[in-house]
Amino acid sequence: MTAEKFIQVLVKSAAEKLYNQPIADSLIQIQKTRKEFEGDYTMVAFPLLKLSRKSPEETCKEIGEQLVALDKHIESFNVIKGFLNITLSKSYWANVLNTIVQTNDFGFCEAKSDKPIVIEFSSPNTNKPLHLGHIRNNLLGMSISRIMEKSGKRVVKVNLVNDRGIHICKSMLAWQKFGNGETPESTGVKGDHLVGDYYVRFDKEYKAQVEELKAKGMPEDEAKLKAPIIQEAQEMLRRWEAKDPEVIHLWKTMNGWVYEGFDKTYADLGITFDKVYHESETYLLGKSVVMDGLNRGIFFRKDDGSVWVDLTNDGLDQKLLLRGDGTSVYITQDIGTAIQRYNEFNFDEHIYVVGNEQEYHFQVLKLIMKKLGYEWSDALYHLSYGMVQLPEGKMKSREGTVVDADDLIEEMIETARQMSEELGKLDDVDHGVASEVIRMVGLAALKYFILKVDPKKNMTFNPKESIDFNGNTGPFIQYTHARIKSVLAKATHAGYQVNGIIQPDFISNSKELELIQLLSQFPEIVLAAAQNHNPSLIANYTYELAKEYNQFYHDFTILKEPNEGIRLLRLSLSEQVADIIKRAMWLLGIDVPERM
Repeated sequence: MTAEKFIQVLVKSAAEKLYNQPIADSLIQIQKTRKEFEGDYTMVAFPLLKLSRKSPEETCKEIGEQLVALDKHIESFNVIKGFLNITLSKSYWANVLNTIVQTNDFGFCEAKSDKPIVIEFSSPNTNKPLHLGHIRNNLLGMSISRIMEKSGKRVVKVNLVNDRGIHICKSMLAWQKFGNGETPESTGVKGDHLVGDYYVRFDKEYKAQVEELKAKGMPEDEAKLKAPIIQEAQEMLRRWEAKDPEVIHLWKTMNGWVYEGFDKTYADLGITFDKVYHESETYLLGKSVVMDGLNRGIFFRKDDGSVWVDLTNDGLDQKLLLRGDGTSVYITQDIGTAIQRYNEFNFDEHIYVVGNEQEYHFQVLKLIMKKLGYEWSDALYHLSYGMVQLPEGKMKSREGTVVDADDLIEEMIETARQMSEELGKLDDVDHGVASEVIRMVGLAALKYFILKVDPKKNMTFNPKESIDFNGNTGPFIQYTHARIKSVLAKATHAGYQVNGIIQPDFISNSKELELIQLLSQFPEIVLAAAQNHNPSLIANYTYELAKEYNQFYHDFTILKEPNEGIRLLRLSLSEQVADIIKRAMWLLGIDVPERM
């Protein structure tokens, strides 16, 4: 039971005793006491005034006195207007720390449910490498998967690769025209980058042809449709859909290059999936469902043969489901894959990690599934996240101005190397170990900086700011963990006891109490992050814990503390802070080194 829950139960008991009647849980409002006031937790008196029939101050006073009489762990209380500030005893917090020490993986739950949560993320196109926007998507998807898992859910991580369509044909056609048979092996260029280069090349040629047609007097809209290269790409797509052997062979070859490239980027970022789907295999799934909906009068057909759903009564508009030629659109595919996933996994929730520009799309998807009669449509959840960009501004794939994920990872690791050399942090560490630590630091800087921001917000990723060893950064938290590990190693070497039962009188100052309180909050932070689909709650909690520990480390001696009991407490506290930092950072997909 958390301290907050303990106080809530006790206040309810005290109030029921005082007012001689059952009291609803909703009337007992408990919150953490603000830092400028004395106390651990605060009760709000106003919801209870109808029962007490007294002033807020009098109500707080009589409940406070009753609490002290009811439980020895209530050390004191004070009243500020209509707020009762409650202080818990050292014996309570000593028991809390002992419980944390004795609990394996404190804050983590074992899976309690057979019905899984399906989390779909990444969903790249096979015409270009992963970029900075994909990094935010992948890091969010992986972190939410781990948070959900450790909050007691069974998780299935899936990836739907967009491996078909006109954009894929653009890269294929450009390679066919201008590639001279080059391959990743012959050029030394990573496969997804090579294919991406041809996507950029297509756009360059296309724009040149459009300008040429415009110079001959053709209107721009017509020129964009009649440029020879776009017409060739559309013909290639028709041949692909007709399963032309030559086009299919080229498609498989170039996609193969891309998949090898993706696999390396995923490995570098620590991203894994339980199942990978391909749009080329799923894009027809929804057509039969749409036709069934048409036959049942849920959808309607326009004069050109296209099939639509009318959502105007739901505050939206009409949405295309099948084109006049019978080909499907994205929403058609998502209808089919949602049904497939439910049949396959019988999920409790299906989370789509997709940028906020697709909010309308997922509103529509959910409404359509509801209209089709699928009771589980409310289990579809869009984890909508904001745009991420660099200080220089927006990025565009077609124009080749995107920051590739691989380049950014490499840059972060190189920046970590330079910072470590400047600060001399790894001068006495074996070269192989130092390289691994530098890699950990570079990736931590990238991952933490992105995940510490609420997913709903747009953000600017600043590489230099992200790697600061003193701010709200991954490297700062990693360094705190390494510092604690160094203290514990020295304690072991000196023969000091690190683990043991903590007595209340071992607690000698308010900083120690604050650290115990922070540690005790970890399970509720994990639960809140899962419920809100928000890794930033974990990230910012971990920073607060690291910051508080560093202040404690600065203000008090640990190894040189002469009192054995106080030293045991401080070493035990240090060990638990390190353990929870490691656990919390794992939830963010970040490794923490033993030394730095």
